[in-house]
Amino acid sequence: MTEQKRLTPLTPGQVQRYSRHLIMPNVGSVGQRKLLDGKVLVIGAGGLGSPIALYLALAGVGTVGIVDFDVVDVSNLQRQILHTDADVGRRKVESAKESLLAHNPDLNVQIHEEPINSENANEIISQYDIIVNGADNFATRYLVNDAAYLAGKPLVDGAILVFDGRATTYLPGKGCYRCMYPDPPPPGEVPNCSEAGVIGALPGLVGSIQALEVIKLLLGVGETLTSRLLMIDALSMEFTELKVRKDPNCKLCGDNPEVTELIDYEVFCGVAPPQPIEERDQQPIMADD
Repeated sequence: MTEQKRLTPLTPGQVQRYSRHLIMPNVGSVGQRKLLDGKVLVIGAGGLGSPIALYLALAGVGTVGIVDFDVVDVSNLQRQILHTDADVGRRKVESAKESLLAHNPDLNVQIHEEPINSENANEIISQYDIIVNGADNFATRYLVNDAAYLAGKPLVDGAILVFDGRATTYLPGKGCYRCMYPDPPPPGEVPNCSEAGVIGALPGLVGSIQALEVIKLLLGVGETLTSRLLMIDALSMEFTELKVRKDPNCKLCGDNPEVTELIDYEVFCGVAPPQPIEERDQQPIMADD
């Protein structure tokens, strides 16, 4: 029989801090200790990364890693709740760490102040149990998707633009982002938030959904968005769910994969636009931040 991992015991202070979790039948002491032992990597400390990291910290996820190499700009403050006016000009990872520790000093915040790329992705991702994508460009989105799949790590994905949001979860062996969109879109085809805008509260909604997905995965409870794409129209407040099946012809996770190692995908920005396979989402893919 395989010996089960010994969970970290709760301190008296943690019992008080997480008391509302401890009385929940789906969490309790064992579940909270699972959260404390969890290691989650958040890609980006922007619009999505802010609520994701903050709610993971508040929930008691023991180790939160953040990858970002940008600095805080005043235009970020309309939605990026990890940062304040006093942080303008600071590195986002520094501001994020300070903010997270102010909310929960027990947290172990690991910062990776560098762009994630084909050279460092495997080393960074290998340190964590679950990867959460809050990237603001398609090159990073595809790289993180590929790296998480090749490392056998769950990936919780989200996207926002204007008043529209999406969220889904990819588990090893059950599909990936490339099953819907094999390649990045050509430059300029899909606007990003700096070009089209995004309503400030929307990343809070989508990021909270992503954080809940992570928490459920760590606890081993409920149903995640695996094989489901949740689409949110915030103007009408309509939530639409689409079934997403694994594509046997996917170039990453299909039967005969073409992508077997990491590449820096900027060089592929001139390829043909992605074509969703039959019975999949027919909406254009979105940038996020």
